[in-house]
Amino acid sequence: MQSLRRSTLNLSVINKQFVRSVGIHSTVVNNKEKTTHLKSWREIPGPSTLPLIGQTHHFLPGGSLYKIDNLGLVDLMYERYGPIVKFEGSFGSPTLIFLFDPEASAHILRSENLMPIRTGFQSLDYFRKEYNKGRRETNEFSGLLTDHGETWKKFRSTVNPIMLQPKTIKLYKNSLNEVAEDMVKRMKLLRNDKNMLEAKFDEEMNLWALESIGVVALGGRINCLDRNLPENSPEKKLINTIHQIFNVVEELDFKPSLWRYISTPGFKKVMKLYEDQVELSKFFIGKAVKQIESKGKNSTEEKSVLEKLLEINEDVALTMASDMLFGGVETAANTMTATLYLLAKNPEKQEKLREEIMSQNEKQPYLKACIKESMRMLPVVSGNLRQTTKEYDVLGYRIPKDMLVTFAHQFLSNREDQFPRSKEYIPERWITEKTDPVHHSNAHPFAFSPFGFGVRSCIGRRIAELEIETFLSKVMENFHVEWFGPDLKVKHTTLNYIVGPFNFVFKDVK
Repeated sequence: MQSLRRSTLNLSVINKQFVRSVGIHSTVVNNKEKTTHLKSWREIPGPSTLPLIGQTHHFLPGGSLYKIDNLGLVDLMYERYGPIVKFEGSFGSPTLIFLFDPEASAHILRSENLMPIRTGFQSLDYFRKEYNKGRRETNEFSGLLTDHGETWKKFRSTVNPIMLQPKTIKLYKNSLNEVAEDMVKRMKLLRNDKNMLEAKFDEEMNLWALESIGVVALGGRINCLDRNLPENSPEKKLINTIHQIFNVVEELDFKPSLWRYISTPGFKKVMKLYEDQVELSKFFIGKAVKQIESKGKNSTEEKSVLEKLLEINEDVALTMASDMLFGGVETAANTMTATLYLLAKNPEKQEKLREEIMSQNEKQPYLKACIKESMRMLPVVSGNLRQTTKEYDVLGYRIPKDMLVTFAHQFLSNREDQFPRSKEYIPERWITEKTDPVHHSNAHPFAFSPFGFGVRSCIGRRIAELEIETFLSKVMENFHVEWFGPDLKVKHTTLNYIVGPFNFVFKDVK
């Protein structure tokens, strides 16, 4: 365990004013320029360090960064240190470089080799490759989140044709539409006399998301939307387990922790949570496999992702199905909640969207624009992390191979110099004429990247987009969505969690 190094993924990072011109703060050093002018990566600015504990003292009581939330930390770091900041590793964690310049980000991301290394949760990596190794001896794959190199390439090459082809994903439209209709019925039944849901709104969105990913991944209804579903049901257990994992991982993987050296209570807790997630996923996958076997080869039903992959590689199929259940719930649920909130706060945009949906036109550009604008303002993750596969010269510094670099997508997408009127919800910026000052083409291409970039971009992108488009359409058809009271709150951890109170009002569309 001691040899395992933490892949710190503090996605709440800092921004920089976008400058494309080459000058003193040139992003990429000109090939003709003498490299002797470059500084070592060790000279990259950042908070001061102390022996053994690194920069930890800044975050302790009395420290300069104590109790500063992630968003405040981002602004403060940029103001103090500029477009590139170094955080020294401590307690076994590696040093991490934060990049807040879109051109510098583009240079590295575009220059990586054919098998870029996108490090994830170190605790999950340890669980899958060490702690749980004996239970998956026959499976060469640990999953897209934790595999790298040739193993990752083989896995990704197998799932790409099924997971990323738009025509293939659209085949699940009818099944997702059925889930969306059932969720709307459930919401109507859960409303009180004030048209608010008499239930935990975030849990309701998670139930919808799990049911949706279930019909695509497994090929059948999981039954999450049953009103009589007990609290100890496998469905609710899986949702709660995934939620707890993301919360515990925030403490273990992204903050100083001794679990890399000794078996701490937090380490024991997260290992148990990972075990529970695996067993619960096996339960649902096992049921799906039995259904596949019982329906016969002559069935006319659209095959699930699991069934299609089982025909190619059983190990890939089972691992991908588990990863979809793990990664496809909280992300879709939080994106849906953010979109509903922004539409509730902007009723004129909501009405425009409703008119497009009611028109029954096959193409619905404003629907896609509304979701895209939501992901620009309130993305479910704040950035992206890579381990460099070669040496880079950026922003006057030489970054060596195997260094962890974080790219600040969220804060770039919320900067005024990238997206004019960035604090305003303007879906039109994605579909208006290019001559419009707010048009998205005025931003650097790497200022908005909610699904990552390149061959290691989000494998579930197409599915997530279809799920949200389908459900949002049904909600708009049935409800006028309103919001009252204070603005929505976001907790910036491993994911950007939207937290209550959820002051939504759902009035019937007449």
